[in-house]
Amino acid sequence: MHENEQVAQVPVLIVGLDRNDPQFVYQMTELANLAEANGMQVVDQLTQKLERPVASTYFGKGKVEELKDAVAYHQVNMVVANDELSPSQIRNLETMTGATIMDRTALILDIFASRAQTRMAKLQVNMAQLQYQLPRLRTSLNIRLDQQTGGGGGGFTSRGAGETKLETNRRTIEHQIAMIKKEIVEIQSDEQIRRAHRTKQAIKNVALVGYTNAGKSTIMNQLVQRFGENESKTVFQADMLFATLETAVRKINLPDNQSFLLSDTVGFVSKLPHNLVAAFRATLAEAANADLLLQIVDYSDEHYPDMMATTAQTLKEIGVTDMPMITIYNKADLRPDTSYPDRDGDTLIVSAQDTASIDLLVDVVKQHVFDDLSEATVLIPFNQGEIVSDLNEQASILATEYTENGTQLRVSLTPLQVKRYAEFIVD
Repeated sequence: MHENEQVAQVPVLIVGLDRNDPQFVYQMTELANLAEANGMQVVDQLTQKLERPVASTYFGKGKVEELKDAVAYHQVNMVVANDELSPSQIRNLETMTGATIMDRTALILDIFASRAQTRMAKLQVNMAQLQYQLPRLRTSLNIRLDQQTGGGGGGFTSRGAGETKLETNRRTIEHQIAMIKKEIVEIQSDEQIRRAHRTKQAIKNVALVGYTNAGKSTIMNQLVQRFGENESKTVFQADMLFATLETAVRKINLPDNQSFLLSDTVGFVSKLPHNLVAAFRATLAEAANADLLLQIVDYSDEHYPDMMATTAQTLKEIGVTDMPMITIYNKADLRPDTSYPDRDGDTLIVSAQDTASIDLLVDVVKQHVFDDLSEATVLIPFNQGEIVSDLNEQASILATEYTENGTQLRVSLTPLQVKRYAEFIVD
């Protein structure tokens, strides 16, 4: 029975305006994938070439008639648009077609709401939803408000009560947004304290970024299972859009005693709603504060150049620019014409499931994040053994010798560690 429920998806039509955007065909394919990720079945699509949307109806008059006929023919109750629509466009299209109109923004917000697990993610999605609803109160909440107040029929008294209820609802939503922002700031403050602590420990931070479902979580889990402090601390991974909304941070301990923190961030998608980008800015702070970015690309998808363009645009929107980045073309095992692992400078071709690919990735990461290491000899008095312990945990020990004056270590140190242990350096 459960399997049958999974198959019984909601039938929908998808529609879009082609404004000579070279990514339009891909965006419509992606819209279909997003709809499927939200439990919908796309039965048909309608598109129209226009320089700009019609202000009142999105489509031109003839295409709206065609959409109305398609709704009746396919017997669907919902239409999903590729753009964010205005309240009047939604209202007019619903009146003219008899179907519920959902725009791309509402669709993505729905998906994010169903995926959010942590308190932070739920707050971020909730805030974006409320910000989306605010200018659409008359359109999307009118019926709901009538139901809540038991209203029925028209008349001046009923309409006045509705207006009052709408204003009350507007103030309620604005208050909710303010409260959510306050709680996000509090959580963000805790995250900043944790990041400051990690910076003080001189631990490098590497962040995975890229398109949704490119394999970021898979690569993270491979590294955690082989080099993590706790191999059970893997993150959720699945062949689905936006499987991960939370930023997970794991410590990776390499065999040579070098270690770094690896962050898995929320995946990107084209035309990601601005409210959502703003809401998730705190979550994406791990990328903004990283020493190195690993851009994961689904090399098996023919649209991967479009996905890379989207990633670049989203990083720019959250203020991540001019940061060292390795581009990793993943899922090479799904391309019979490609050999892997392979490297060309800071570009890798890999399969996350392949051990040799992970080894190559680790080698390239090490070359980047530990390129500022310098060798030094330190002499630690016996009564300061905790420093020896710290170095054993945080640095690569090349040689150890016990002298009459203390423990002498030959170590590789970061610039911050050189400053921290300067008084013990003997050469």
